[in-house]
Order: sequence, then C-alpha cells, then structure tokens
Amino acid sequence: MFETSLWHPVALTEHVGSAPLAVVLLAQPLVLWRSTDGVAHALPDRCPHRGAQLSLGQVVNDRLECPYHGWQFDGQGQCRHVPALAQFVSPATHGVKSYRVQEAHGLVWVQLAVGTQDAQLPVFGGASVAGLRMVNCGPYDVATSAPRIVENFLDMAHFGFVHEGWLGTREATDVPDYQVQETPTGLLATGCQAWQPRSNLHSIAPARVEYTYEVTAPYAAVLAKVPDAGSTVVDGWRESIGLFICPLTPESSRVWFRLAVADFETSDEKLQAFQHTIFKQDQPVLESQQPKTLPLDLRAELHTVADKMSSSYRRYLQRSGIVFGVC
Repeated sequence: MFETSLWHPVALTEHVGSAPLAVVLLAQPLVLWRSTDGVAHALPDRCPHRGAQLSLGQVVNDRLECPYHGWQFDGQGQCRHVPALAQFVSPATHGVKSYRVQEAHGLVWVQLAVGTQDAQLPVFGGASVAGLRMVNCGPYDVATSAPRIVENFLDMAHFGFVHEGWLGTREATDVPDYQVQETPTGLLATGCQAWQPRSNLHSIAPARVEYTYEVTAPYAAVLAKVPDAGSTVVDGWRESIGLFICPLTPESSRVWFRLAVADFETSDEKLQAFQHTIFKQDQPVLESQQPKTLPLDLRAELHTVADKMSSSYRRYLQRSGIVFGVC
C-alpha cells in the first residue's frame, strides 16, 4: 500500500517522552517513546513473546520493557534482555520491526515502510511563513476519513453556511473563479477570494480575503490568507494554516493544525481558541457525510466549477494510488 511509504504525523513533539505512548497509524497500533539522548522511537505496540501491549510497560535504561514478562527492546526493536533467563543472549529473530521517525512542524512523524522513492515530509515553510509565529492546535479525533477532512479544508463554498458570521455570510456566498495547477508535491490553487465578516482573531471589519491553497501530500494541506488592509487591529496581518492528518482507520482520523501568524503578543490559548471554534463548526458536518470515505469516481457525487479544487484533489489521490480512506 502506497500510504505506508508516506510520512504521517502521530503525536505532538511534547507528548512523546520517556513514558510509552500508544498511537494508531493506518489501523496499526504503535508505541512511541524517547530515549535519554532525545531521540524518538516507534515500534509495533505488541510484544512478539506473548502479544502483550508494549505501551502498558515502561522504559528502563533506554529500553522499552514489556509489562507481561519484562522483555526489553531497544530503539531498533531488538530484544536485549529476558529476565526469566539471566544468561540468555537473544538472537536477531527475537525482536520487532522498528519504524523510521522524524520530527517537524511540532509533530512526530512515522513512516511504516520505505518505498521505491524516499518520501518527503509535507512542507510548511518558505516565504509564506517567514518571520511568523508558530502555534500548534489539536489533536482532534474525527469520525471520518482523512481525505474528507482535506477536501473540507480546501472548500470555500461552505463558509457562508457552516461558518456564518465568521468566515462567511449567506448574503455573499459567491465563489469567484480561481486557478488550480499541479505541483511536484500535489496541487496549488491561486486567485481564491472570500468575503468574511470575521476572518481572524483580530478582525475589526468585514473583509475580502485572498486565499492560496496548496495540497502538499495526500493527507496534508496549507492555506495562506491575507485580508483587506485596515480590516484587522494588527497592521499587515497575514497568516498560514497547515493541516496535518494521521489516518487512524479508513473512517477515522486525528487532526492537527499549525498556525503561522503575524502576532507575537496574543497568548497561544487565544489563538488556538479561534481555530478551535472554526473546526468545531466543521466537525459535525464532516462526521455526517456519507460515505465517510471519499469517492474518487467523480460520478459518485455532484460537482460544479466552484468545486474545482476538490475535484482536482480527488483526481490527484487517484493518480497517487491512494486506497486508504477512499472508495
């Protein structure tokens, strides 16, 4: 499955410490922990001896100890100690697979399998976020597929209904034409515009907001937005929002947002609260959609020209060979 060769976020960086942490990725239970050198490790959350859940154990001398019989595994998954046999030296077959781990964007990322080409982490950087302050939001556990969540993130036509009084109004629901193009990592939509009563935490007047959307991986996207001058308390306000999703199962997901904002005074909690308000408006609608997996056959659901980014996203997933979370 192509998805196993991608990098996926599984936890906030600060949530991975010296105690075992249970997570799920692509329906596979994993356990994470951090050794004393600061390196994060990921193993299957199942002891190969009698199948106990390793995340119920503890870390002893940088080794993950099974709660059942005390077998200890290093960061590469090799068994290094069997308490019942003090002199026993475990062979190479006494171990579990270890997974590659990286840390970026305030998150720990895991790759379950190495593909024919080395996959890259979804980007969130460059000129659009240079000099901005970074704040992470989440996680949110959502009872729908990762592609449904990405498609909602790329959609402007729902603003006046789901986010009425915030990102949209029923009196201005028109979606002006915009451009979509393929990129080496996904898709880019430019020329997007929306009329928003309150486009951000510091809005003091309704504004026409310029949006740029980019799909950076099958389950990741970034938007950049700039409101009309004079519509915010902060002069020169601009922001970018990264969407990073861990596909738990084909019909459930864990979601994080990474904010990049031109605001160095407001507390993290206030910035997170605004994003929380917006996503909590999205969540019940997302969880109501049927099927929960995203149909890639464009004949399965109706489309208009206002939906060209989501239609392009479905074609992109099909070209990429994605099968997890789609139908």
